[in-house]
Amino acid sequence: MKTDISRQLFDRARPLIPGGVNSPVRACRSVGTDPLFICEANGCRLTDVDGNVFIDYVGSWGPMIVGHRHPKVVAALSDALSRGTSYGAPTELEIELAEQVCAAVPSVEMIRMVNSGTEATMSAIRLARGYTQRNTIIKFDGCYHGHADALLVEAGSGVATLQIPGSSGVPSAFIAETLSLPYNDVDTFSEVMQKKGDDIACVIVEPIAGNMGLVPPISPFLETLRRLTEKHGALLIFDEVMTGFRVALGGAQQRFGIFPDLSCFGKIIGGGLPVGAYGGRREIMEQIAPTGPVYQAGTLSGNPLAMAAGIATLALISEPGFYDTLEARSHRLITGLAERAEKAGIPVSCAQVGAMLGLFFTDQPVKNYADAKTSDLSRFSAYYKGMRENGVYLAPSQFEAFFISSAHDDTAIDQTLAAAETVFSCM
Repeated sequence: MKTDISRQLFDRARPLIPGGVNSPVRACRSVGTDPLFICEANGCRLTDVDGNVFIDYVGSWGPMIVGHRHPKVVAALSDALSRGTSYGAPTELEIELAEQVCAAVPSVEMIRMVNSGTEATMSAIRLARGYTQRNTIIKFDGCYHGHADALLVEAGSGVATLQIPGSSGVPSAFIAETLSLPYNDVDTFSEVMQKKGDDIACVIVEPIAGNMGLVPPISPFLETLRRLTEKHGALLIFDEVMTGFRVALGGAQQRFGIFPDLSCFGKIIGGGLPVGAYGGRREIMEQIAPTGPVYQAGTLSGNPLAMAAGIATLALISEPGFYDTLEARSHRLITGLAERAEKAGIPVSCAQVGAMLGLFFTDQPVKNYADAKTSDLSRFSAYYKGMRENGVYLAPSQFEAFFISSAHDDTAIDQTLAAAETVFSCM
């Protein structure tokens, strides 16, 4: 595989952009290689600047659930673009997307559009603190909720990938009111709520953890979060930036039948464009300015391009049978990977929820961040490099989920499994 042009571009980028990338994981440091520079995408495939073609399981980190450049999404974008890019004023498209989200997600009565998942979670926490008049929040180890100061405590995603404890530049006072507990640990959470529950403003959680690798919730973890937050008057926030519209049309909350007070979204609702949103019960959301005292604003919030792409994407995924087909393909892929690893004598722990998948190089079940960190990172690095050499594009981190789209047909999955068999046999 030729990478000459990617290397030239990386050399050109490094003096200008920190690490040569605009998001840390993209630098590929944890897997001991340099990034590929992409020039084109279509369906389930990417093409890099050297002309290499890959089956894509990153999907722009989740939003490309109908594949790259779906004709109906491109048409919606083209139509919106023909009228302008941003107005800083309300448009009908904002209302249409809000109607679609509120109709699909059981707990959302009102919604506010923002520009990123980080902005959504940051704003939801501010709202929870304003609504409850409390300061302390609870999150869970290995769950990543964006790079807001108060949330960079035992965070997953790039923080886990780079093996740093948090972030320099965050004063201790900013995280003094953040408690980080083990994911899936009902006993520890119950003990903390018994002692501090009446001081807790909110509990924020990825209902299906995807930023320490894929770690599903174990019953009764989410049920306990819901019961004890209600008991103590704290708000429960589901960070569905990754799971929203991916594991079900109504997100993880629909899949598990557990409904939070506030939910955060991103990725799919923008159809691949920068977007975020937070929403929930009307009485809580009406505390946001201009109807309430909790301030949040954004010049590009609800911009017409992201709204148009999101509307088109949500229409496509609302078609009958969409999720059944996607889940069946996801199951065939993860089952095939596990079988081929076992055949090669390589211990793996695999998980799948809807169209989210995960594979850890460990011989024990992965139920939390501590378990995830038992994965053999050198083995993952070899796996990543081998799959890339064989035309499969994965996230360059053990601590990320991977995703399929409706564009991943049987041919793409067969080619992926053939590549995995070749790679596992050489590891």
